[in-house]
Amino acid sequence: MGSAKGESSHPMLVGDIIGQEEMRLDTGLKELNRVLGGGVVMGSLVLVGGDPGIGKTTLLLQTLPRLSGPGSPLLYVSGEESARQMKMRGDRLGLSSPNLYIYPETSLEDILKAAKNLQPVAMVVDSIQTVFTDQISSAPGSVSQVQEVACRLMGYAKQSGVPVFIIGHVTKEGMIAGPRLLEHIVDTVLYFEGEKGQAFRILRAVKNRFGATNEIGVFEMKTGGLEEVGNPSELFLAGRPQRSTGSVVVSCLEGSRPLLVELQALVAETGFAIPKRMSNGVELNRVSLLLAVMEKRLGLHVSGQDVYINVVGGLRIDEPSIDLGLVVAIASSLRDHPISARLIVLGEVGLGGEVRPVNQIELRVREAVKLGFDRCLIPERNEEKCRAIEGIEVLSVGEIGEALDVVMNDG
Repeated sequence: MGSAKGESSHPMLVGDIIGQEEMRLDTGLKELNRVLGGGVVMGSLVLVGGDPGIGKTTLLLQTLPRLSGPGSPLLYVSGEESARQMKMRGDRLGLSSPNLYIYPETSLEDILKAAKNLQPVAMVVDSIQTVFTDQISSAPGSVSQVQEVACRLMGYAKQSGVPVFIIGHVTKEGMIAGPRLLEHIVDTVLYFEGEKGQAFRILRAVKNRFGATNEIGVFEMKTGGLEEVGNPSELFLAGRPQRSTGSVVVSCLEGSRPLLVELQALVAETGFAIPKRMSNGVELNRVSLLLAVMEKRLGLHVSGQDVYINVVGGLRIDEPSIDLGLVVAIASSLRDHPISARLIVLGEVGLGGEVRPVNQIELRVREAVKLGFDRCLIPERNEEKCRAIEGIEVLSVGEIGEALDVVMNDG
């Protein structure tokens, strides 16, 4: 493929290299710009993956016309749908770009020839598993085909400076189908996530050579396509019951964005020899660990109870800052005692029952203030950083027994 962007091919001292800011195109969608790190970089190769029907084609069809000025061509290569099908989809989304070209083709050589003649500002290839090159005899979608097509598209993007978006199928485990090398070849990997029964969609960056990873953008799927969600916390807390046991609000951090979400726990006497443990949105092993801590350190007998955990809205949370919220929600359901609707709970729980500090606590608490919460339960070691925040009462605890005393005596 040669040197990228025509740079010198001989070794250079890092001090002699002239740095420059990457040129970016505004996608016209603030949520997508956030995930990409401020816009799409010229000459970058972006891989977008997600479950079938999640909205990958819709997102890129809505984005592509916003990337060009008057008279600048755009190319959408469709290997799965005909031109007429794409036209019908565009009409449903209300697209009226005079510069958007639809090219139903699966031959890589023909695609690159068309791109060279058209010289588009940006290009989408939907999907990479349907595109093949004549240089390899294996079937489209095979490991060798996907790898070679990705490398050739990367070469085209770097040499021409045209940003290229490629859509990738995912396996039943949710990973990009094809060789793992595919994710190493591209500059940026975005996953489009969402539950089929939910209207919102989350666009997550898991790799980005030009920005931070783990940033997310939130969209809502409507009849006319995807709409940005400016305040996701309001969406995740919509319809929350005010006096329900086992319900507590926690804050998780996705990239640089704090999200307030509702955790629900249901504890019920088991009718089986072995109690059931089910978790939606939180790792089940983490729930089992916290149940063991509660049994040992608090003397709460949950070994004979079925325990069900749910993150409202279908969001998946991996960080430990929600540990204390899980403990509080489980205890609330077990004791049939509702938690104050204006309280937010933050903290990591250790095996000794201690409540450990969480990172970026000020950012999380300020988001809670914006949404009208007036009390926050946080670790003792985070207290000093939150005292200066106005509009919220700070309650600090050092171990989970203290935390339960506070919430159970809170109106």
